[in-house]
Amino acid sequence: MRQSNLFTKTRKEAPKDEVSKNAQLLVRGGFVNKEMAGVYSLLPLGLRVMDKISKIIREEMDAIGGQEVHMTVLQDSAPWEKTGRWDDKVVDDWFKTDLKGGGTLGMAFTHEEPLTKLLRNHIHSYKDLPAFPYQIQTKFRNELRAKSGMMRGREFLMKDLYSFMANEKETDEFHKKVTVAYMNIFKRVGIGDITYATISSGGSFSKYSTEFQTLSEAGEDTILISEDKKVAINKGDYSKTLLKDFNLEGVAFDEKKSIEVGDIYKLGTKYSDAIGLTYKDKDGKEQPVNMGSYGIGVGRLMGTIVETLSDDKGIVWPESVAPFRVHLVSLLVNTDKSKEADKLYKKLVDSGIEVLYDDRNIGAGEKLGDADLIGIPYRVLISEKTLTAGKVEFKKRTNKEPQMLDENELIEKLV
Repeated sequence: MRQSNLFTKTRKEAPKDEVSKNAQLLVRGGFVNKEMAGVYSLLPLGLRVMDKISKIIREEMDAIGGQEVHMTVLQDSAPWEKTGRWDDKVVDDWFKTDLKGGGTLGMAFTHEEPLTKLLRNHIHSYKDLPAFPYQIQTKFRNELRAKSGMMRGREFLMKDLYSFMANEKETDEFHKKVTVAYMNIFKRVGIGDITYATISSGGSFSKYSTEFQTLSEAGEDTILISEDKKVAINKGDYSKTLLKDFNLEGVAFDEKKSIEVGDIYKLGTKYSDAIGLTYKDKDGKEQPVNMGSYGIGVGRLMGTIVETLSDDKGIVWPESVAPFRVHLVSLLVNTDKSKEADKLYKKLVDSGIEVLYDDRNIGAGEKLGDADLIGIPYRVLISEKTLTAGKVEFKKRTNKEPQMLDENELIEKLV
């Protein structure tokens, strides 16, 4: 893509009402636009990043048997009333809307109830189990105070998978598979070495759950980490009892701030009992389906990557989720050598390399500053000086010093 054709522009200053680093950098880099508190539009660069994160999530969910669906945002109250979660006193962050013809609909903040209801049409026997539907879809939560940029919004993209199993033992085994898949996701998006599977309270779902917490001073949570045991506990749920459902008595823990990037809940038969989702076992006896839910906030994950991997110059995208792999910066615009940059751009694209080509007629300092802000993994600079040497300047975003390479060496390095 030619940067001159990109309708979005970078900004020198962050919006005055943005205090979180992730939102400041994403707005300044032209990845998102803030519509209102907790609500962001994805611009072309931001959408490319979000699509790549979603692709990684899809691959890992499909690998453990997940099947993607797309549920409705608008929600009938009936299944939610059966579980007690329609009442605003129980769930205080509903968005609800009145129909002109009478009645009220909700805008989904999660999908346990509607998916349980849906699976009544498809699960009748033990032969129909297990089932692992998931979706990557917009959710709505009427947060009292939307804050932390992309990490706590009122409208956001979320991956939620649900397991439907014959019994708790099978749910426990799948829980382990999802834990591995989640850690694969976080490793692939570049934050695996600072993300921990964390023991936590299950809240209204279950006695205990597994959270996935990424270390960050910008985090709203505090976790206790044991490097020896490779385990973490949410500080708010730390207790002698917990240390004893996990064999951690006497273990030394370090305290760290963190961002929750995913969670796993064992739901048991709470929702299947309320909504009537059962199956016939091998003896023909009706049994309630055992369930689990597994969430990752996709927008929150993008914000967390920016929050934890950026530097004082701007964003530092991992290759796996960067909007482009190479930022080609031409200092030959409006010179008789400008076609040499065009040729290099075509050569890179023809080699299957994703390239953002800065062909704008602006100063070198502004171009290089924008390249650091946008944070594409590799920068290739072409100028009168490099042409004279028969080379281009190649620099990894995280390195201080560039390398001088000829075009063939460049292609070989990138392909």
